[in-house]
Amino acid sequence: MRKKVTVVGAGNVGANVALRVADKELADVVLVDVVEGVPQGKGLDLLQSGPVEGYDVQITGANDYEPTANSDIVVVTAGFPRKPGMSRDDLLIANHEIVSASAQQAANYSPNAILILVTNPLDAMCWSAYKVTGFSKNRVIGMAGVLDTARYRTFLGQELRVSVENISAMVLGGHGDTMVPLVRLTSVSGIPLTELLPKDRIDQIVDRTRNGGAEIVRHLKTGSAYYAPSAATVEMVESILKDKKKVLPCAALLEGEYGVNGLFVGVPVKLGSRGIEKIYELQLTSEEKAMLEKSTAAVKELVEVLEKKMAGN
Repeated sequence: MRKKVTVVGAGNVGANVALRVADKELADVVLVDVVEGVPQGKGLDLLQSGPVEGYDVQITGANDYEPTANSDIVVVTAGFPRKPGMSRDDLLIANHEIVSASAQQAANYSPNAILILVTNPLDAMCWSAYKVTGFSKNRVIGMAGVLDTARYRTFLGQELRVSVENISAMVLGGHGDTMVPLVRLTSVSGIPLTELLPKDRIDQIVDRTRNGGAEIVRHLKTGSAYYAPSAATVEMVESILKDKKKVLPCAALLEGEYGVNGLFVGVPVKLGSRGIEKIYELQLTSEEKAMLEKSTAAVKELVEVLEKKMAGN
């Protein structure tokens, strides 16, 4: 039987996730959205690209979750986008309600699925989905670090004028301006980054990486990034469906690792057919630990707001 991927949210990110999954022939796709006609129209449009592009998968659009039954992976992109001047925190309550409802409905029809969360604020949305679905921690994963690392590698490639494929890097922490690019472990074909660039220039690139999403929002004015986020998401989908066991930075539930308990934080994980198959605990320097603690504290603040809201309901 073919694999099946449900994408919740037929906006720019969701539609591009559906396109990339189809283009790689990874699975049949169900595109779900609350707006009547949008997932059906986009699904049909994507389906009709198949004969030209050479992919042969089924793509279905729906406003309800029945067609999503028995999905292998559910990708949740639904939510309000960030607008200029809006922090990720502003999105918190509104997107919590959307993500909780979406994850719960998807879980009802696909109780064995693996959930990949893309909606912001990402780390808190992972916590919301984990709480409402009751899924095991290996089956709730956040897409953030893959995107942040891609931005970091892009800016380094531009600066050094080398192929991004030769740049090995890792970004930890929450998805936002407190993320932690690990400069110490960044290299170009094994050459440490610190031997190729001065500290002040590296610091500027790290800062640009942290604000990579906001930079795109400023340009677009009426939306946020979607090409790179969809590409990052599909790298995770592919590693799971093909059991590739790629080691990627993803938001995972920590239970003691890095001194963190009960929060989703971006860390290196092994992604295979069971979802998160291993969390890698790196030996961090005191400076890196301090940055990760600051990042984790920002995530904790958001989760505490959600805990109060859920307790009040």
